[in-house]
Amino acid sequence: MIMDRIKINQYVDFSKMIQGFWRANEWQYSDQELNRFINQLVERGITTMDHADIYGDYQCESRFGRALQLSPNLRDQIQVVSKCGIVLPSETQTFTDGHRYDHSRQHIIQSVNHSLQRLNVDYLDSLLIHRPSPLMNPDEITDAVKELVDEGKIKSFGVSNFNETQYDLLKHSLNHDKLHISINQLEVSPYQTDILNNGVMDKMYENQVKVMAWSPLAGGKLFDPSDDKASRVRTIIEPLAQKYEVDDTAIMIAWLNKHPNDIMPVLGTHKIERIDAALPGLSINLTDQEWFDIYTAAMGHDIL
Repeated sequence: MIMDRIKINQYVDFSKMIQGFWRANEWQYSDQELNRFINQLVERGITTMDHADIYGDYQCESRFGRALQLSPNLRDQIQVVSKCGIVLPSETQTFTDGHRYDHSRQHIIQSVNHSLQRLNVDYLDSLLIHRPSPLMNPDEITDAVKELVDEGKIKSFGVSNFNETQYDLLKHSLNHDKLHISINQLEVSPYQTDILNNGVMDKMYENQVKVMAWSPLAGGKLFDPSDDKASRVRTIIEPLAQKYEVDDTAIMIAWLNKHPNDIMPVLGTHKIERIDAALPGLSINLTDQEWFDIYTAAMGHDIL
């Protein structure tokens, strides 16, 4: 299929659907198998790859980098995203000494340099701050981002899990150096609708910040028969899947895709058949009523 592209800034555009690699350590793929999977993604138009330094005890990026090295030509066809700012205890790394957030200039630059080395790339198409911190110093983050942009190590910058006030705080500092937050990676799905109601999505839309959706299928909760909320949502989704002759997951993707802020779902599966089941959702245009039926099912009550 020909997939829409989402413009992040003048240098970068993302595929409408994104592949996440946070569980790549669990997939038990050889380098050759992971290389084939990446090629299959690109063949389907999924060219944006989401990482974080900490994924898989700091090992998932290296797995991807080894697989990418088997097809060096792929680098020009994909967009590599990584995140930093969380420190985790590790059995494989010597520089970690606890569990905390670290948004210092030194840590951000060190994390990006490590990610570039592990991913086997010269630059990141986007760097995201993984989570906000109570100790966040926006000026220090700005200094790090400016240095990384000037050195050509990142082409765009964003955040993850930032609310309105956290976004505003960092945006104000970055603007002094004419830097911009282009992306906010947030949890949103037909099960988790909080950002549609608490002003975060409105703020992102107002400022032309694109949204990457983590857990767009609610991490499997939507398929839990013991979950009342999931059962309500599935009661709406299942007949729609029959109507449009697609898998349930395609309807979930279609629900996200209808939002005007170009939500980009980040899938976490390593099975290409599951990706193929979800992809048709990008071509389905739910009616407003169908969208609201899913929305109100998730909320558990009708709109006013």
